[in-house]
Amino acid sequence: MAMEQNEQEEFLSNVRKALGVNPIQKRDKPDIFKEFKDKNPDKTLETINNRTVDEKKALLEILIKEADSLNLNIIPIKDFKTAAKKIAALAEEKEPEWGEKKQIIAWKHPLVEKLDLNSILEVLKAPIPVCFTDLAHEKKIGRKQNDTIRMQMIHSYIGVTSADYCLAETATLVMKTRPGQARSVSLLPLIHIAVIRINQIIKNLKELYTILVYKQDEKEEGLTNCMTFISGPSKTADIEGVMVHGAHGPREVYIYVITDE
Repeated sequence: MAMEQNEQEEFLSNVRKALGVNPIQKRDKPDIFKEFKDKNPDKTLETINNRTVDEKKALLEILIKEADSLNLNIIPIKDFKTAAKKIAALAEEKEPEWGEKKQIIAWKHPLVEKLDLNSILEVLKAPIPVCFTDLAHEKKIGRKQNDTIRMQMIHSYIGVTSADYCLAETATLVMKTRPGQARSVSLLPLIHIAVIRINQIIKNLKELYTILVYKQDEKEEGLTNCMTFISGPSKTADIEGVMVHGAHGPREVYIYVITDE
């Protein structure tokens, strides 16, 4: 162990020398929001918080329009019960990419729990089990249990998450990584389903950065270990210019927007 630490320190020392960095001198962290500083953040936050029903619906329409060219499916839905039925129908229709066993992995998240997926999926003609990530104790669980959750993700053909925000102008989900809300749930399965409320739709990146920098609860939490931006399913055209979906992530992405406020 001591040898590994010495080798690590030697490696980092060489990197510092190459960069011309003084290891003793404390450096200020770069301000990643510098280009998006809001001159009147209070007004922006007030605008976001006080949007009317019509204004929220207008943002939803922009989201639907922008998502079309990204092969991203936006499904406005009245309530959680109806959304759960639609998700169950989708789960019955779709087939796993490998093997015949169907299994779903889902965030342990308040909005996902409102779907009560277990109740609706266990009474299907061919019941589909739902595995949940551990919200409250993930940092405390042992390696064996953590490996079990990881394998559940790998063997699931559908991953169900929520999100923090959704940017209308770029059709982008914004998801912070937290205990029980791992980004791998949206990355490993063949199909990613996200469930959000209509009031989580904001206009663009500028509004997002204003929220992250100036909204009190966001300031207190910070950016967490990872913040993921998702605009449609994984795609690449690296090979002969042919567009392929699902190369580095899910092949299909569905966002269910609960509109009943």
